[in-house]
Amino acid sequence: LGLSSETLRTWVRNHKNSGATTPAQSIDLEAENKRLRAELAETKRANEILKKAATFFAAELDRPSE
Repeated sequence: LGLSSETLRTWVRNHKNSGATTPAQSIDLEAENKRLRAELAETKRANEILKKAATFFAAELDRPSE
């Protein structure tokens, strides 16, 4: 960054003294984890539906037409 370590140290000290929160401090990790688990479960359900649909339509294409 082209600045001295003392400058960076001063910025960090000023930020800590300002009382502002950092992004890591403002995130409720338990709530975020719960949200991500729900999103993962929904994605897995959607993936299973898509796999079944792909299998169904592949079988329809393989069936001889009259």
